[in-house]
Amino acid sequence: MSEAPHGGSLRLSLEVGGLVAIAGVLLVVSYPLIPAAVVVQSPLHPALVVGGLWTGQLWYLTRNLTANRSLGLGTRLRSLGVANAVTLLRGGLFAVVAGFVVVPPDTSLAWVPAACYGVGAALDRVDGLVARTVGRPTELGERLDMAFDTFGFVAAPVVAVLWGQLPVWYLSLSAARYVFRGAKYCRQRRGRTLFDRPDSDLGKYLAGVQMVFLTIALAPAIPTDLVVAVAPAVLAPSLAVFVRDYGYVAGWLPIDGRAGRN
Repeated sequence: MSEAPHGGSLRLSLEVGGLVAIAGVLLVVSYPLIPAAVVVQSPLHPALVVGGLWTGQLWYLTRNLTANRSLGLGTRLRSLGVANAVTLLRGGLFAVVAGFVVVPPDTSLAWVPAACYGVGAALDRVDGLVARTVGRPTELGERLDMAFDTFGFVAAPVVAVLWGQLPVWYLSLSAARYVFRGAKYCRQRRGRTLFDRPDSDLGKYLAGVQMVFLTIALAPAIPTDLVVAVAPAVLAPSLAVFVRDYGYVAGWLPIDGRAGRN
């Protein structure tokens, strides 16, 4: 017997409500765990930053619930599923990282951003594996995965730059996706053709490299001079892929031997 539509909506509402309740509990619990010295030196309580960002992620989830469909089948699902729950956990861990933008680098909790970002990066592989194992990859999962990856590539570099562990120009990684999307939007607004990009896993591999490097860069035990010396070699390929992809989108680069026309 099929589940009634209102029953499916109720189940989703309960799941989202549960996530909101968990976020509230984490916010309350995190207050006493943060040393008083950190709170005194911070312009804003870190727990408020984390809670606000986590709330924004849950808002993004609710705005995209209609995309909770099986890829290839188009079947609407009435549950978020384990894989999407793992993805949301990644978003929460990245929100914790972002909360350290208001925390001084000499805090006794300096290891937390590296630990949270590292676990979130590891879960990036877990959620996809779970979705493929269960057999229910969803459009919602793809959207959440992309959104939280992008958020993580903003939160981690910003904290690392503010703490002096990465040079300020590394924030070009944080801006790259937004510049790419803005360039596509401007091209479309001018009535120019947007061409498809060829299938390629290079961007995914480089994103994995970035996650590993950012985890290392945030670790307080790693010498800053070493991180800064390696940073250009790690950053350049990722930026080059964004430039390459726009070349495909604009039709400047050939696909299968055929150049686009614009």
